[in-house]
Amino acid sequence: MLPVTGAAQLVTPHPLAQKDLIDIGKKLFVFKPRPRSENNRGIYFSFLPASTQAASPSGLSVTATTAAFCLGEPRSTYLSTVTFAPYVATQGRLGFAFRSNFWLSGNSWDILGDTRMLYYPQDTWGLGGRPEGSQRLSLNYKYVRFYQTFLRRIKPYFFAGMGILIDAHYDMESQGDSLLLRNFTHYPYGTAGSETSMSTGFSMNLLYDARKNTENPMPGYYANFVFRENPPIPGNTIPWRSIYLDTRKYIPFSRQGQNMLALWAFYWSVLESHAPYLELPSIGWDPYQQRSGRGFPQNRYRGSSILYAEAEYRRDITGNGLLGFVVFANVNSVTQPLTEQLSYVHPAGGMGLRVKFNKKSGTNIAIDYGMSEHYRGFYLNLGETF
Repeated sequence: MLPVTGAAQLVTPHPLAQKDLIDIGKKLFVFKPRPRSENNRGIYFSFLPASTQAASPSGLSVTATTAAFCLGEPRSTYLSTVTFAPYVATQGRLGFAFRSNFWLSGNSWDILGDTRMLYYPQDTWGLGGRPEGSQRLSLNYKYVRFYQTFLRRIKPYFFAGMGILIDAHYDMESQGDSLLLRNFTHYPYGTAGSETSMSTGFSMNLLYDARKNTENPMPGYYANFVFRENPPIPGNTIPWRSIYLDTRKYIPFSRQGQNMLALWAFYWSVLESHAPYLELPSIGWDPYQQRSGRGFPQNRYRGSSILYAEAEYRRDITGNGLLGFVVFANVNSVTQPLTEQLSYVHPAGGMGLRVKFNKKSGTNIAIDYGMSEHYRGFYLNLGETF
């Protein structure tokens, strides 16, 4: 069994008794919860009436709800989470996203799911990372995603497994011109008007995860390597392959309360020169969270490869953990279309407020403001960015 702390102890202890918005709500509405038995682990709900999704400050959802629960003995099993977010945005986007992360008893298996159905109008700036490139094109499309990954524990904190990954982009339209996107990007794959870009593949995964809580990671280390193969099978638009390497480190400065430096870096690359345009690596579209690039518009930089790094300092404001703040900075670089070189570096930074919604699961409401040279935006989410 993995020696991890219990669900109610996943948050670093504070010098004062912890408080959250649920405690405040109980006092305001004089709510007395039903007594629970010692063995009832419970389900810990957190929700927002509205939230930004996929690192898009203008993407306002109807609601975002997260449920956290334990599927085994709390001392040996991480918290599982399920998140559901119906999606409505000011620029015409709509749909829903359902994500899950199930840790089976004793952390014997980690089962990851990501299902989305979206209508997604979005600007695109073409390929490469030229900072002075200001021309952009409005692109409308529909998107369906189905990811399911099964990881088996090999040794403590280390997992290996496989997944099935399906991405479908269809009904693509650029201002009624079927060749406008292709002419704008100078990229022939997955850019024809009304074209369906279908990618069905499988992944081979290696995971090291010692964070204990994905919603509010405590001191520990995380590394995830994914090799994706989209074979030449009926239905696939183009066969292509990709790799994704994601590493994170959480460094505490105190034994009490939140006082931590969080570090995140990833490298994402397609291994052929003919992957569909909307499957190419892009800022804000990292494969499993879509929370990279605070301070940039989603999709601003796209290329065959992207290198990304971010650092965030997290600190409590109140001793009971109800309020906290973060300060963050990130940098990214994508390859140029002709040279395949990482020629330009793009920095961004910002700060944010944290409000503890549920102390049992450690879930925060995250309100961030990010900025770069030509962009500013607010970001609102449940849980930490990484």
